Amino acid sequence: MMMIILENVPKRLRGELTRWLLEPYPNVFIGHVSARVRDFLWEKCKKECKNGGVVQAWSTNTEQHFALRMDGNTKRSVVDMEGLQLVFIPENTVPAHYTKPSQESETEKDP
Repeated sequence: MMMIILENVPKRLRGELTRWLLEPYPNVFIGHVSARVRDFLWEKCKKECKNGGVVQAWSTNTEQHFALRMDGNTKRSVVDMEGLQLVFIPENTVPAHYTKPSQESETEKDP
């Protein structure tokens, strides 16, 4: 199983991917292809994404049972930590309503 997610890419790239994969949601493609086709599609996406971004995930024989790779202008990045792939989200991209409550506000409530 493989999945590709596109961000701000030309429509022709989306059309090209529909030859190989299903598009259940705009810019999200899934399917089962060989490793050779997976790598071919990755190179095509990297080449044609221009100012956009591409994320690819696929099943593999690792501890997490999948692998990720990203290229272009994506808001996140993949970080390898002792063999585990983690997604790094820079602080300036986290919405304000996800910020941690300050400890001062909790102590002010106590009489």
